[in-house]
Amino acid sequence: MIKAGIIGSTGYAGAELVRLLLQHPEAEIVWYGSRSYVDQNYADIYHNMFRLVDAKCMDEDMERLSKEADVIFTATPQGFCASMVNDTILNSSKIIDLSADFRLKKIDVYERWYKLEHKAPQYLKEAVYGLCEINRDRIRGARIVANPGCYTTTSILTLYPLVKEGLIDDSSIIIDAKSGTSGAGRGAKIPNLFCEVNESIKPYGVATHRHTPEIEEQLSYAAGLDYMDGESILINFTPHLVPMNRGILATCYANLRDGVTADDITAAYRKYYAEETFIRLLGNGNFPETRWVEGSNFVDIGFTVDPRTKRVIAAGALDNLVKGAAGQAVQNMNLLFGLPEDTGLKLVPVFP
Repeated sequence: MIKAGIIGSTGYAGAELVRLLLQHPEAEIVWYGSRSYVDQNYADIYHNMFRLVDAKCMDEDMERLSKEADVIFTATPQGFCASMVNDTILNSSKIIDLSADFRLKKIDVYERWYKLEHKAPQYLKEAVYGLCEINRDRIRGARIVANPGCYTTTSILTLYPLVKEGLIDDSSIIIDAKSGTSGAGRGAKIPNLFCEVNESIKPYGVATHRHTPEIEEQLSYAAGLDYMDGESILINFTPHLVPMNRGILATCYANLRDGVTADDITAAYRKYYAEETFIRLLGNGNFPETRWVEGSNFVDIGFTVDPRTKRVIAAGALDNLVKGAAGQAVQNMNLLFGLPEDTGLKLVPVFP
């Protein structure tokens, strides 16, 4: 059995990790870490875990945890994992970090967008971006996996084949994305109160959202650009908050290169994703809805070509707490420990 420890187990992503790992046939949770609820019964915080979890919340001592766990999940705010990780921990445990601490390879980009000093730049080169469908071979041998964000997973997977195959003008990409409120975390914030969110939709982080450089970096690699030497795709990314618990929908727009047809786009998606367990291709003219992926590790992708504007409009949908966070983290764990990628993740979407 894989011994798993979770730091940040009482946030939304951490709680989803608990839900998934409790059902995993090859893993057991040995540490329910939480800064706010040390020594409290986990099931008193999340009552859906009554009679399922008989454990108290523990602290955030990663070094002690590394002696007990084969893998450590850090579902924590930006800056925590980088401030704690060291060689002693990495020589004992694998780390799957759900924050942004190791997603961006350039220190200056991280510090500019996250307004934090990076505390462990020495590990940036070896950390692997944990988007399994693109980096699975590198993930298998990693010590640190940077679990991607929810907006980024949706956006990158929706656009990756089109960029990789050179079907679109990389300078024309616009991403219009919507998220349920769980994406903002469990902390008490006035903008996330029921009366602030219900019966409304709003853009936020316009031209400043911190997932922007993550999408740009990964799409730059897909385009064959030398990102570390200053070459980069630039995008417009606008997220919106919608009054639902779960879900991400990213609608992506880009100019087609001359002569590119809908058949070319279909062929590109099939080339990269036809054999992917967790990507469901809806095809030309069919579009995803968040309700059809809720509670699952699936990403649904559809597209159409607008002949009038010579643009492709592609949309992806996923559950931000599963494929956008905890499910992807478990998928990464499966790769790290040589298990079939879908182990513990054969989750049928919940409806209604």
